[in-house]
Amino acid sequence: MRRVERLFAEHWPRCIAALLLACALLPLVHGERAPREATAHEWPTEWDGTPLRPLAMSALEQRFAAQIPGHVARFDHGHELLVLREVQRPTRMLHPAADCYRGLGYRIADARLERDVHDRLWRCFAAERGGKRVRVCERIVDSQGASFTDASAWFWAASLGQSSGPWRAVTRVESL
Repeated sequence: MRRVERLFAEHWPRCIAALLLACALLPLVHGERAPREATAHEWPTEWDGTPLRPLAMSALEQRFAAQIPGHVARFDHGHELLVLREVQRPTRMLHPAADCYRGLGYRIADARLERDVHDRLWRCFAAERGGKRVRVCERIVDSQGASFTDASAWFWAASLGQSSGPWRAVTRVESL
């Protein structure tokens, strides 16, 4: 018994992190699954005047994409990675990128709102793991052009009929 207590005392932060991650992933296991469309989804071929080059998704990304009620794609956008997620209905599966990065073991810092050269508002943060640093910015846009930098605010606006879909979440990732 003493050995178990000592192990828990030494590793309790990891135990708590594992428990939180399991709770966060529970909706993926038991969540409602939307039927897949039979046709391929059409994505833009350029972003802000720069051509997009489609990238293959990792096995982890493919598993997530199979669960989300919508579509997910990754693109090379020159100096950054662009991840597009599109959903037709409100869903808690469309959550902040910071949650994903934390779940993958990244340390999140410098979270703030920023405007780009096109005057679009983004939620941005720095993520670091194992000496690798990236800057991540994200926003969600509805079919009328209204945007959200907070996934919870988007979810409630969409659920209450104050925002209409489809909605596209755009996540930009660049190495630092």
